[in-house]
Amino acid sequence: MLSYIWPLALIIVSNTVYQICAKGIPPQMNTYASMTVTYFVATVFSLAAFLVSSKGGNIIREFSGANWATVVLGIVITGLEVGFIFAYKSGWKVSSLSTVSNGLLAIVMIFVGFFLYHEKIEPTKIAGIILCLAGLFLINK
Repeated sequence: MLSYIWPLALIIVSNTVYQICAKGIPPQMNTYASMTVTYFVATVFSLAAFLVSSKGGNIIREFSGANWATVVLGIVITGLEVGFIFAYKSGWKVSSLSTVSNGLLAIVMIFVGFFLYHEKIEPTKIAGIILCLAGLFLINK
């Protein structure tokens, strides 16, 4: 059970701190310069985590296992980060941006699951979509 719960807790804690940090990027700082620092730190942290967790693993060998998804993930993570930073710079509130984006993402992912992974769209998911849209409407009032 813990192996099921701790990743969710990590996501929630990390996403909370992420939103605070994205909102805290100085408005006058070039977003891409900020991202360069961010990804340098992420690279160092990831390398350290690899060395600690792999116990003598060969990182070059691990790189050879990368596929298209690894490369595209790097691109879309950059888009995600830049999107949040620009949204905050344009005036979005920290109390609503994450909720709105995640609510809309939840709706999109229902259809991604249906079309790409053949997951069923059950009546409860349709009800969830309706509730999400109603919630998004109320949050933005």
